[in-house]
Amino acid sequence: MFYFGYIAWEYPTNRLLQRLPIGKYSAACVIAWGLTLCCFAAVKDFAGAVAVRFMLGVCEAAVTPGFALITSQWYTRKEQGARTGIWFSFNGFAQIFGGLVAYGIAKGTEHHEASIAGWKIVFLLTGCLTMVVGVIFLFTVPDNQMNARWLSKDDRILALERIRINQQGVGNKHFKWYQVREALLDPITWAFFFYALIADIPNGGLSNFFSQLITSFGYTAQESLLYGTPGGAVEVITLIVGGWLGDRLGNRILVASSGLILSIIGMSLIVGLPLDNNKGRLGGYYLTQASPMPFVAFLSLISSNIAGYTKKTTVAALYLIGYCVGNIIGRSPAGSQ
Repeated sequence: MFYFGYIAWEYPTNRLLQRLPIGKYSAACVIAWGLTLCCFAAVKDFAGAVAVRFMLGVCEAAVTPGFALITSQWYTRKEQGARTGIWFSFNGFAQIFGGLVAYGIAKGTEHHEASIAGWKIVFLLTGCLTMVVGVIFLFTVPDNQMNARWLSKDDRILALERIRINQQGVGNKHFKWYQVREALLDPITWAFFFYALIADIPNGGLSNFFSQLITSFGYTAQESLLYGTPGGAVEVITLIVGGWLGDRLGNRILVASSGLILSIIGMSLIVGLPLDNNKGRLGGYYLTQASPMPFVAFLSLISSNIAGYTKKTTVAALYLIGYCVGNIIGRSPAGSQ
């Protein structure tokens, strides 16, 4: 249900990102996401879990397009690939941190009886941390250069001047129907959409069931939490290095394509190696974690190459809707196994 909530709110949230102060709205969504995650600890039945998952998707729908728009407001086109890779790489850091925390809680509750279930502790801890980050975001990330409190008046002007080369401004709050029409009739829009849909079909199974996948290699449920963390490290390294190389060489797509190649090699190892070669298949799983490279590269291309604020947000919304549809399709066969 997470991705259904994401789809349902993706286009409306892109409109709100255009009309509302982008820094404050993005921060509010981060705080709401953390609060909703804490609510998972109070879930008592399947209906409650479905409702919370749906609302998590609604809250998260603003994060990726919002961060991409903020990146396009502050950095030149030649800088955006690396910056997008940096902030997206924190998904990998979260996988590392979350895996270590979950493993620690699992081991702790195994030896010491707790008054609250271990899984509830995980949701409460990560939810509260997210809300703290959201509050920090609210007071540190401005809506644009002109209300950046940590810049002097002269520095604000310089910050605007340095992105003049983008020829895109720093946001337009007026909704323009002709730009929606342009986006829907532009073949590039649908190329982005179908890439996200097709490429994220395997991601739907890998990202949602990676713990079960590692368990199928012969490891225990607790070990799967620990052994999943290197996958986050692979994501961090490939996104940061790939983003930097893409900007430096001036060809983000070519560099990012290496992520797909690594993922294909990794999946081939998982499928092709003997079932008793657990370490080899685990290494294959780690290689699949390079798959976000092209996704992030295309996201930065939407931010840097598409002019017109309404068109940019429309294309971004369709791109992320394709991402959600792919994940929904991908997790269906995996969840039925």
